[in-house]
Amino acid sequence: MVEQLFGSKTRVKLLELFYSNPNRSFYVREITRKIDEQINSVRRELANLLNVGIIVSETTNNKLYYEVNQKYEFFQPLSEIFGKEGAGGQVAVAGPKVQDDEFKALGNIELALYTGQFTRDESSGIDFLIVGNVNQNQVNKYVADLEAKEGKEIRYTVLSPSDFDYRRKIKDRFVDTVLSSKKQVLVDKYNILG
Repeated sequence: MVEQLFGSKTRVKLLELFYSNPNRSFYVREITRKIDEQINSVRRELANLLNVGIIVSETTNNKLYYEVNQKYEFFQPLSEIFGKEGAGGQVAVAGPKVQDDEFKALGNIELALYTGQFTRDESSGIDFLIVGNVNQNQVNKYVADLEAKEGKEIRYTVLSPSDFDYRRKIKDRFVDTVLSSKKQVLVDKYNILG
């Protein structure tokens, strides 16, 4: 039904991808793999979304990247339709049910976020931050699976809640840099980021 309203199955899949990953950029081949559509229809719909202003593009390392335009006048209503709402009103990466199940196996996660190569903001020095009491073996397996899925090495950090709180209180440079970088919040159980 949504496809009929928005004119094309590919367009709806693109909107779901972009609005479920608001701070993440994708290149065309990566998009075609993630939404499982033909490259020509993806290119056509990307051009349409670009013309309307829903997405923006930028070239980095000879690759054209696309991401949702958060300054678009209808960003909020579209994110309510196509984004997957996570904890704390933050837009989450995957459907909440799948994501909750994935993270439950890791332990008690209070905060999880993507940054670095996921958001093309290398200032943080890492790609994935987890705050919580976790099973390190499960985290290693999760990261290995994520690396296989993404096709690249993931730099990650795990902090206990007390260590994270302490580092925030003393204005630790690493934590401040990660929190001020461009990020995609996966879990924010206690609305730590406001």
